[in-house]
Amino acid sequence: MDGKQIVLQMKYARIIDGIAKRLQITRGDAMRQFYHSMTFQMIQKGIADLHCRSDQYLVDEFLLEKKENGHEQ
Repeated sequence: MDGKQIVLQMKYARIIDGIAKRLQITRGDAMRQFYHSMTFQMIQKGIADLHCRSDQYLVDEFLLEKKENGHEQ
């Protein structure tokens, strides 16, 4: 794994922790939801340089996506 992927994996872990805390769910549940989200896909594809945004911003984006899709908790 190259340096960029290591940094992204660390960022994903922080985002997942943030999601788990905000939704009061387990990290496993947060991980499953995040890895199946458009937010994750857009970060992976490098769209709008989302990987440069703060972890908190990306947690908020994920929660907004969830709300817009009618999957509020």
